[in-house]
Amino acid sequence: MLLSRFSDFILECGTDEAGRGCLAGPVTAAAVILPDEFKSELLNDSKQLSEKTREKLKPIIEANSISFSVTHLEPKIIDEINILNASIKAMQECITKLNPLPNYIIVDGNSPLIPKGGIKNKGGIVFTDSEIELLLSIPNTSIIKGDSKYMSIAAASVLAKTYRDEYMNRIHEEFPMYNWKQNKGYPTIEHREAIRKYGITKYHRMSFRLLPEQLKLDL
Repeated sequence: MLLSRFSDFILECGTDEAGRGCLAGPVTAAAVILPDEFKSELLNDSKQLSEKTREKLKPIIEANSISFSVTHLEPKIIDEINILNASIKAMQECITKLNPLPNYIIVDGNSPLIPKGGIKNKGGIVFTDSEIELLLSIPNTSIIKGDSKYMSIAAASVLAKTYRDEYMNRIHEEFPMYNWKQNKGYPTIEHREAIRKYGITKYHRMSFRLLPEQLKLDL
């Protein structure tokens, strides 16, 4: 059973990302603040839910949340700052877009929301000094498998996944030969065979090993 809150703060935000291991498309993050009274028997870690259930939950989460936000960071940015930094940056951007702002943040995984080296202010939105000060001021905790423990992280997981799926469905129409509508950009055999046959697109992540035998992809 998912817990409603980790901290004693009323406005606690959960944040998560989707698409970290994909060969194509953005990494997408979401942040959600839920009211204490929010209940849903359907809600769980998005990876444990069917696509149909996630789609059913999306409008429920949006309608009942105190605040939510979603951010896509494109492959160009992922290649520039690496996928871990891009995932963190996407979650940070989500936090700055929330209204009201949270008093506490819980993050899925073991990576801190604010890395030891500080906030990387390149790639994606360039944070203002006040936004950096804001991000540094909000206490936060990273929780391994948090999306299977806390409701707000699970909700963020669902939104990140559904919004990213919608994005991949749109770009599938542009490049249907990669079948992104089904594989969502993940490294399936079918996807890699399409890369081998048709080459790469502007949506592929050049810093990733797109083909198993790849040392350097010819451009």
